[in-house]
Formats: sequence, structure tokens, C-alpha cells
Amino acid sequence: MIFRKASQADLPGIVQMIAEDELGKSRERFQLPLPSEYLKAFEKINADSNQELIVVENDLHEIIGTMQLSFIQYLTYRGGLRAQIEAVRIRKDQRGLGIGKSMFQWAIHRAKERKAHLVQLTTDKKRPIAIQFYEDLGFKATHEGMKLHLD
Repeated sequence: MIFRKASQADLPGIVQMIAEDELGKSRERFQLPLPSEYLKAFEKINADSNQELIVVENDLHEIIGTMQLSFIQYLTYRGGLRAQIEAVRIRKDQRGLGIGKSMFQWAIHRAKERKAHLVQLTTDKKRPIAIQFYEDLGFKATHEGMKLHLD
């Protein structure tokens, strides 16, 4: 597997994976050409040195997975840096092959390279299989997350 920073040409494949997700079906819009909001978001992510949109390719150079790493600087932990893992998706026909575990191992290694002291993620409570997967990787539900959706 090849892990690399996403390019603009990768966007259709990334958005398709996000839109095919059980929760993404109701909030995303995959169509070609892509809605301009996705390109604008990609440009902002790509311009920010604390954001890394990653794609995973197989040996045939097909995109089979994606995730976003955000590196958050803060004052606690003596000015520590934490890594946030978001938007993890694996192409439907590639699930159950150990790709997710490899992606998280890569992300944790990348966080260590950036000198982060903590890796965190959030997951929807409607995803019990994902929650079990994260716990099996050693993640612990130590905090209660809350969200306020703004319209």
C-alpha cells in the first residue's frame, strides 16, 4: 500500500467514498463534475500545513482509502500538539482486508513524526462496529464529545 497526500485529481474518488458511507449518504453529494464546495474545501486543506488529506493506493495505484489528519496546537500539556484523525473511509470492495488497521498504524506513526503527544478521533455513536475497531486498536473513550450543528 502507498500512503500519500491527496491531489486535486484524487477528489472524485475521495468524495465518492465519503458519499457511499452509511451516514454520508444523507449529507454528501457525489456527482461529476463535483460540486464546487469540495474543490474549495480541498484547496483550504491543501494550503494548511496542519492539515493532511491522505489517500491510500493499492499496487494497481487505485485509491482504496482516505483519511484526514489535523494537527492541533494548544497550550495545555505545555504547548502540546495533538493529532486528530477524521473522515476515515475504505472503498467498499476493500473492507475487511486489514487496510483500516494499516491506515491507523500509518497515522499514528505520522503523528509521532510530527511530535504529537496524543492521537484522538471522534466517531458517531451510530457506528458500533467502528467503535469496537478503535477500541481494539487501543483507543479509549476517555471523554464525552458534544456537538452543536449550526445551520
